[in-house]
Amino acid sequence: QVPLKPGRSLMDWIRLTKSGKDLTGLKGRLIEVTEDELAKHNKKEDCWICIRGFVYNVTPYMEYHPGGEDELMKAAGTDGTDLFDQVHRWVNYESMLKECLVGRMSVKPVAASKGELLHIFFFFFLQQITEDEMVLLIKTFLSNVLLRFFFLSLENIYDWFQTDSLITVVIYTKQKDMNAELVIVDCQDKRLRGEIIVDDYSYLIEVGRYYNFAVEINIAEKIGKVEIILKKKDNIHWKTLGQPWGCHNTFIKRTDRELFYRKCKLVSKTEVTHDTKLFCLMLPKGTHLRVPTGQHVYLKQIITGTEAVKPYTPVLPFLPLDCQETSHHDGVHIYLMIKIYSCGLFTQALDHLQIGDYISVSNPEGNFKKSQVQASEDLILLAGGTGFTPMVKLLSFALTEVSCLRTLKLIFFNKTEDDILWKNQLEQLALKDERFEVQFILSQPAKDWMGKQGKISSSLLSEFVKRSRKDSRVLICICGPTPFTEQGVQ
Repeated sequence: QVPLKPGRSLMDWIRLTKSGKDLTGLKGRLIEVTEDELAKHNKKEDCWICIRGFVYNVTPYMEYHPGGEDELMKAAGTDGTDLFDQVHRWVNYESMLKECLVGRMSVKPVAASKGELLHIFFFFFLQQITEDEMVLLIKTFLSNVLLRFFFLSLENIYDWFQTDSLITVVIYTKQKDMNAELVIVDCQDKRLRGEIIVDDYSYLIEVGRYYNFAVEINIAEKIGKVEIILKKKDNIHWKTLGQPWGCHNTFIKRTDRELFYRKCKLVSKTEVTHDTKLFCLMLPKGTHLRVPTGQHVYLKQIITGTEAVKPYTPVLPFLPLDCQETSHHDGVHIYLMIKIYSCGLFTQALDHLQIGDYISVSNPEGNFKKSQVQASEDLILLAGGTGFTPMVKLLSFALTEVSCLRTLKLIFFNKTEDDILWKNQLEQLALKDERFEVQFILSQPAKDWMGKQGKISSSLLSEFVKRSRKDSRVLICICGPTPFTEQGVQ
């Protein structure tokens, strides 16, 4: 994110969109936009972007964009769908930019038939392709063929059985090491939604029928079989599992699948520091969700009629002080440690939530793999402020489940001592487990601060970022504000 000028907050943008001002420059008309026309609007003072076939004039939004003008300009005058999906596909751009809608992209007519195009392609292919390109193409083709075979066998990937009172849905993933974090089930609103994560892909069952909310998940990890057990509302014989919904029985990339949200109840809100609170959310009855280590969820709120979304990394309710303590995943609650900003529209709305209020929580996202940690002997965590939150589960996982771990160092940067999250718990953990070391570094310390001070730098890091032995396997993880992270990576 970049600093925004005064009067350019999300709330200010919402006010502008509701002011009745013409933000498209077309006086309310919607037009059909050609590629040539789109390409003409590629300057900061005249910037159109296409997202999923719809064209928006984002010129008025430039100064309000949290990522800065340069990020928007990367897609100026072009189709920015792929760029948008890479950075923040979770944002509801239809809501945020609805007053900036110029119109639809025009569809190019296809003159040649599919057969004619195929002949043209193969003629061009035979004339132009090199030997290396042919090898790459064949490899790509074969991988797609294998995926195609998987698609063709989808009808056999799941089955269901019944007794007088129970329905058992069985999904045969054929994946070894299937575990509870890879299975997401929601049974609510007369719909069963079961999603199975397979590397970067996901398989989805989605059917509508009135089920009772009781859900039990059984996983045969070694053979990859997943059972979803539901109670019938009535003890009658079912002829079908239910009516298929939108993306039922599909296997696609996770990033191509629309984010799914469920409403979670706020059950507690605890002060951690002067400006940070620990929110405890309860999952709905009928939901099975475990957020993997290193991954995040999105919170969604409607603020003055506009949908606002922000990512947060779930934490544990407390740090484990005993390596025998296991995961704390009770399967019912999600804990989020959130800093409340005095001028932050989203966090202020969160802080005003009352116990018993609801907020929408998405499925997990992220590409962090536990295998990176499991192979490490030295784990070094660099955290700036609330960048500590993804480190919480990582700390717990490494100390309780990584057998080859020799050292774990947390270098925690904050402005003042009052800003340090869970300072006492971290110090207790360092005393309890000899593998763990924590170093607090302050940029604005009080006069009586006896510890290290300064900002992230080579000289500071060189004191602490060291191997336990000459050839040990090291993993360094960093999280914090963008300038902190960029400086740390350098």
